[in-house]
Amino acid sequence: MSEKTQPERPSVVPKRVSMPSVTRLAQEPLEPAVVVTGICGRLGRRVCRVLHRETRVIGIDRRPFNDRPKDVEFWQVDIRRKKTQDIFRAGAAGVTAVVHLGVMHDPRASDNEHHSWNVSGFAKLLEYVAHYKISKLVVLSSANVYGPQPDNAQFLSEEAPLLGGQRFAEIRDLIEVDMLAQSFFWRNPSTETVILRPVHILGDVHNAPSNYLRLPMIPTLLGFDPMVQVIHEDDVVHAIKLALRPGVRGIFNIAGPEAIPLSRLVKILKKPTIPVPHMLGKSMLNRLYKLRLSSFPAPELDHIRYVCMVDDKRAREELGYSPRKSLEETAFAVDQP
Repeated sequence: MSEKTQPERPSVVPKRVSMPSVTRLAQEPLEPAVVVTGICGRLGRRVCRVLHRETRVIGIDRRPFNDRPKDVEFWQVDIRRKKTQDIFRAGAAGVTAVVHLGVMHDPRASDNEHHSWNVSGFAKLLEYVAHYKISKLVVLSSANVYGPQPDNAQFLSEEAPLLGGQRFAEIRDLIEVDMLAQSFFWRNPSTETVILRPVHILGDVHNAPSNYLRLPMIPTLLGFDPMVQVIHEDDVVHAIKLALRPGVRGIFNIAGPEAIPLSRLVKILKKPTIPVPHMLGKSMLNRLYKLRLSSFPAPELDHIRYVCMVDDKRAREELGYSPRKSLEETAFAVDQP
């Protein structure tokens, strides 16, 4: 299930009120800093709240960040614009890591805008990381890049093919971002590149899995009850923090508590279900989506139809990751105020 948050439209001229002066940054002694793109998203804010207690944080987003911590430097810019390079140019001696969360997951955005923001913007970011010799790059991808398939293995390793775009066109940009990061990994060995592929993220985030489980009545597909994996948003932040440690590099599947049938997940939330035949559900969802009465495009149905689970052994052994939240805490995170 893909996230559907859409960043606000950028201003014609980037706002300067919340931006540090490039001249001042160049003159001041620079402490080690982590650049976080997409910092104004709900997950980005959680990452910011954790990291700024331990290191200098520089945030980039085209949305405003009105309630940012006072010690966080924030630049309200579009990562595709040349203004972004000023951040790296001024802080090159201090920026030690980049955490890329700035991926658009809005299926209603035009193909050109989606591709330009996600792929072209990320390609620019990679140029700056290479040029200014940033030592660490952490890219948040998704286990959705593997794609729910009827013939998937029970648990997919990091070497499994990325087939998520075969049925769901909106995931193709994320796959391209993931592959660009992989290519950068091999071409720039001096940068420790980490690609994280978390399973369905639940919490305060406005993504498809959380929105689905927030529904007062949960639709399911008649005859299908796939095994699913979910992860609490705080466990994703924990994985990002672990990925920033020196010496860590590679691709890691990130899972939460134990895998369970979808029906059990819904029962934990004590919500009623309404089983519908797949073809009827697909037809209805297509119509509702076109009328803007639903935020779920029809291909999302594959996530409650077929299995797409990952093996997170590598993350547990090499990253030192294990989920901190229980299954119940993870499920109920979608209804937290």
